[in-house]
Parts: sequence; structure tokens; C-alpha cells
Amino acid sequence: MQEPIPIEKVQTGIPEFDLILRGGLPRGRIHLLEGAPGTGKTTIALQLLIQARAEGRRGLYITLSENMKELETTAASHGWTLDGFAVFDIVPVEAQLDRQQSVLYPSEMELGETVRLIIDRIEEENPEVLVIDTVSELRLLTQDQLGYRRQILALKQFLQGRRCTTLILDDLTHQYSSTELHSLVHSVIVLEQSERSYGAARRRLRIGKMRGADYQSGWHDFAITRENVLVFPSLIAEEHQSDFEPALMESGLPALDELMGGGLTKGTTTMLVGPSGVGKSSIALQYVTAAVRRGDHAAYFSFDENFKTLELRSVALGIDIAELVRRNRLGWQRANPSRLSPGQFVWQVRREVEDRDARIVVIDSLNSYLSTMPEEKALVLQMHELLTYLSNKGVVTILILAQQGIIGDVQNPVDLSFMSDTVVLLRFFEAEGEVRKAISVVKKRTGVHELSIREFRLFPDGMQVGPQLMDFRGVLTGVPEYKGPAEPLLNGQTETG
Repeated sequence: MQEPIPIEKVQTGIPEFDLILRGGLPRGRIHLLEGAPGTGKTTIALQLLIQARAEGRRGLYITLSENMKELETTAASHGWTLDGFAVFDIVPVEAQLDRQQSVLYPSEMELGETVRLIIDRIEEENPEVLVIDTVSELRLLTQDQLGYRRQILALKQFLQGRRCTTLILDDLTHQYSSTELHSLVHSVIVLEQSERSYGAARRRLRIGKMRGADYQSGWHDFAITRENVLVFPSLIAEEHQSDFEPALMESGLPALDELMGGGLTKGTTTMLVGPSGVGKSSIALQYVTAAVRRGDHAAYFSFDENFKTLELRSVALGIDIAELVRRNRLGWQRANPSRLSPGQFVWQVRREVEDRDARIVVIDSLNSYLSTMPEEKALVLQMHELLTYLSNKGVVTILILAQQGIIGDVQNPVDLSFMSDTVVLLRFFEAEGEVRKAISVVKKRTGVHELSIREFRLFPDGMQVGPQLMDFRGVLTGVPEYKGPAEPLLNGQTETG
């Protein structure tokens, strides 16, 4: 059997986009980039030409929708210039322009004449990378859909005789079918922008078609920043396998490790469940600190607290989290659910694991993460894929889930325990006239654990975990009651574990 001829690729200037395209756009082919106005088509097209310019290849931008000044403004907003590649402006513009170019009025011309002008300029410039922005303007020159298709087909046949990689933009603002060009081009890239009820709009893209070339299917979040375009490829956990020993990660507190059956197993997910203020984040910080002291890198993603609040709390526990961040031992990131897309969050986690070799990852909290997108089902599936990826990488993952209510009938906002290998339950209880905290393990897939309940406290000099308390009632119902003697309870002066 004859080996397939390898396809040459043209890099887009957006590294993560090239990952989705398995190396870039196939060279010498025609690609359609479609999306409603404002989705980022022009920005991506400019990035492609800037990459071509950096590689010393000839580029040509033919614009039928924006004049030269508008295009220059768009480029300048990202700190770019149009120098180094040709621009052909076929839109009504002011007479005074800084560059030498033709000023033409499409409304006064037939479609065939406009296409002829485009072909003439392509022959003159002989570009290796070409952008045509947008074909929607060409549609306005004719009411005959068949004539329009015939002219586009003629343009395609002309381009096929040249080694020119072409990107055609379509803003979908026409009355004809949105798929009418799909059969004429080699690739279709779809951009989408959706508004949230609150917060930043979410941008996504997908490859609708790519003849004869491999690519990563599905939707991928992306963002447009001041400097560039950032694409966040969707995660495929099966592509990330690694060999690791399923060893135990200890907390540094012997009593807590006894409760956990020796510690948390590498490659597993632990969910800390309890009402607000019961100490879930503090326990997570305890594991993070112990890991860093052993020489591992840790990553903490906070949806709820800012760094200053977390720092003050960590100092009260005897943990200098600010110093860990300064020494690059802990990667701390504030995740704003109103601004962050799910794909961007997953990409940030991957960077901590793949670039900085994080061995423990904390997500605080799942409640805020689930608010990043209203389609909860899709978001839960995405979280499941992320946890599978972290497991394949041998990472210890700690998820924090805040329950609704403080005392009494405490409820889970969502049941995600099926995604966790270990579930740790934290509760408030009353004893000796004080509100105290109890901790217990209700599930652990990877080994045995204590079935008892222990008390724990947070002191200025660190966390304390007490001995087993055998006289509890109602912990799992959310109304714990301690009926035993006072001796096993922590008194705030002696440290156990």
C-alpha cells in the first residue's frame, strides 16, 4: 500500500490553534472562516498574515468590508502594523490615503468585474498567503445565487493553480444558506460568540470540515487579548497517559493521615464537603504545604477568595502562602467565574501540570466553577474529563464543595461525589457550650480508611486533629450531637497529631 503524501502546513501564528489543526492550515488550499460580526474573524486573519510576514512569506489582504484606515485601527488595537504585506482596499473610502492603492466602488460594478479585479491583484502580488474579507460583500453585487456561485468557483479554480494558502472570511449576514460555500472550499472554521446573563461574552471555535487532513473536532474556547488570540483546545484525557507509582501523599498531621488511611493516593480525586466556614480550604492548604515541603510543586485555583484573604488565613494557620508563591513553589490563580471560560480554566490547569509539574491541584470551589456556564451538563462532563486527565498524570486533586446552610438540614447544591475517589465530610457540632468541627471519611476507593469521627481545630500555630470520638449521633444527617465525655475533646492547649 502506498504511503499517503504528507500535507504541508502553514502556521497561523496562534500556537494553540495550530495544535487543534494538527500543525496548521494545509498549504495551498482554500479555507473558509465564518462567524457573525464581532466573533474575531479579522483578528485571526491578521494574525495569519503577521505570521507569514515573520517567516518571510508574501502576504496579501483584500478587504471589501473595511477601508484601510479601519483595518489599520484594528491592527493597532493589538499593537500590530500592516507593514510587510500588501493590502488591496475595494471599499468606498476618503480620497486622502497614505498608501498607494486602488479606490473602487463595488456598488457600481458587476460581480464578475469585482472578481476580475481581485484576480488581477493576486496575479500582481503573487502572495503565498491570501485573505479575502469578506465574501458577504460579493453577494450584495448580485441577486442571482447561481451567478454568485459560478464566480466563486472561477476564483477557486484560479487559486488552485497557485501555491497560495487562502483564507476567505464570511460574516453570515446574507439571505442565502450559510453552507453554500462549504462544498467549494477545503476547510471550514466556525466562530461563535455567546453572551452570558452576566460577565464577559464567551467565544468558541470549531473545525467544521478539513479535507484530507486530521484535526481535533469539537468546540474550543478562545479569547482575544490586547496582544494576541488565545485558543484553549478542548481536553482529551486519553491522550495524556503517564506512568507513576500510586503512592500516598501525607498531610504532615499523623492523626489526619490515620483518618485518611495513610494519606491521599496519587492519581486520585478527593472532595472536601461541608458548610461554609467549617475548614475545607484550611485542610486543602495543609496538604498543599506538606507537598511543597517535600519538594513538589502545587497549584491552587481559587474561585471564591482573593489572595490577600487566603494569605491572612494561611498565616493564622502557621503557613506562609505568599512566600511559597514568591519562591515559585505554589502556583496560585484567582479564577473569576464571570470572566473565565471553562476551556480557559482547563488550559490553566494543564499549564501548571505540564509546564510546572504540579503534583497537587486544589479547585476552590466547585460551586463557583459550576457558575461559569449555564449548561451544567456540559460543564460536569468537562470537569469529569479534567479529573480523568489529572488522574492519568498522577496528580492528587482536591475539590472543595460548599454545602448550602451552616447547621441543621445542610444540602449539596449538586451531587458530584461519583467523580471523586475519596469523600471527606466536615460538620459543625456542639459540645461543652462551644461550636466545634468534626471530620470523617465516608468514601475511599483506593484503600481502607477510618470509619470513626474526629474533631479538628484551627489554631494560630496550625491545625490540630483529635482522637477518635465514638459517641456521635446525627453527623450524616447534618445535625451532629456529641454524647460522650469531655476528655477526648480538644481543649485548645494540647496538640494531638
